[in-house]
Amino acid sequence: VQLQASGGGLVQAGGSLRLSCVVSGRTFSDYAVGWFRQAPGKEREFVASNSRIGGSTLYADSMKDRFAISRDNAKNLVYLQMNSLKPEDTAVYYCAYKSGPYYGRNMYSYDYWGQGTQVTVSS
Repeated sequence: VQLQASGGGLVQAGGSLRLSCVVSGRTFSDYAVGWFRQAPGKEREFVASNSRIGGSTLYADSMKDRFAISRDNAKNLVYLQMNSLKPEDTAVYYCAYKSGPYYGRNMYSYDYWGQGTQVTVSS
């Protein structure tokens, strides 16, 4: 399984970005994709996740009002729409894959990771 994240960039505070993650390779019929982020000097943290079948979603409490995760299953794409961005959202954003229905916050449960895409929010 391979994941490729894209869509990062430089944006002013209050702006929006949409990240994309394409999943390829031998995937299970049901799998979860999670978004995580890591800022310089900080631990990687959970952002959002969802399951392929049923579309159940989960968000970090601090982001649930500004971020939205969605999927295009036909294209094996998962999106992260980020609105009202703040300088503290600056980080490398990663997408990750977990076979089966689990779509939780635990990054150690995810089996495969993309390379990350840089998001920089200027004040």
